Amino acid sequence: MSEVAARPSSIDPSRGAATVLRSLAFNVVFYVAIVGLMVLGLPTLVAGRRSVIGLARLWGAVSVWLLSRIAGLRIEYRGVDNIPADGFILASKHESFLETFALLKHAPDFAIILKKQLVFLPLFGLYLLAAGQIAIDRSHARRALAQMIAKARAVLADGRQLFIYPEGTRRPPGAPPRYKSGVAALYAATGAPCLPVALNTGLYWARRGFTRRPGVAVIEYLPPIPPGLARAAFLARLESDIETACARLNAEAVAADPRLARVLAAGKATVDKPGDADSKRRA
Repeated sequence: MSEVAARPSSIDPSRGAATVLRSLAFNVVFYVAIVGLMVLGLPTLVAGRRSVIGLARLWGAVSVWLLSRIAGLRIEYRGVDNIPADGFILASKHESFLETFALLKHAPDFAIILKKQLVFLPLFGLYLLAAGQIAIDRSHARRALAQMIAKARAVLADGRQLFIYPEGTRRPPGAPPRYKSGVAALYAATGAPCLPVALNTGLYWARRGFTRRPGVAVIEYLPPIPPGLARAAFLARLESDIETACARLNAEAVAADPRLARVLAAGKATVDKPGDADSKRRA
C-alpha cells in the first residue's frame, strides 16, 4: 500500500536559485510555525500527555504540508499495512530532520528515544517531558541502556509506538551503515515486534545545510520482525532489511532525478572519524 501526503505542489521543480529561494522561504515559515505552535499549545502542557502528542502530530502534518507547498517536496508513505496494531518498536533509518516529524503521521501515541540534552531546550524540552518521551544520557552507556529498557517496557505495555534510530544519529544517504547494539537489547528485553523503516529523505533534505530539494521522498514501512530471534540474528536482519530497501529507494530517486546522483555519491564516500567503529557496539 502506498500513500502520498499532501497533494502535488504547484511549484515547478527547477534547479539553482529557485530551489535556494524556496528552501529559504520554507525554513523561515517552518521555524516560525514551530514557535507559534509551541506558544499556542501551552495549555496542552497541563492537559495531559495525549494532548501534547496531538499537538506534536499537528506540527508534523503542518510541516509536511508546508514542505510540499513551499519547497515542492512531497512525502510518499509505503507499506502502511505493515504497521502493527499494538505496541511495537519502530526502528527507522535516520538521514534528516524530515523523518522526525513525517513519521508522526502513522503514530497515534509515540515515544521517541532521544538524547538527554534536548530536554534542556527552552520550552521545547517541557513538551518532550510532558509527552512522555525517553531521554537518555549517552555519556553513560550502561546506565542509559538500563534506563531505556525500563522505560521502553512501560511504553510498550501501554500499546504505544517506541521510536529508535538504530544508528543513533543521522547518516548521509548511502553512507556505510553503523548500527548499534541498543536496538537489539531493546528487542530482546521487551519481547516486542520490530517495525523496520527505510527511507531516502537525505537525498532531498540534507542533514546539514538548509537546501530542500523538490521531488518525492519515500518513507517505507517494511514487514515487521517478530519477537524471538537471537540478538545477533535480529540485528543482522534489521540492518539487511533496512539497508537493502534504502538502496532500492535511493536508486529509484536517482532514476527519477539524475541530479541526486551527486548527493548519493557524496554519502557513499563518507569516511568516519577514527574510533567511530567502536560506537557501533555502544547503545
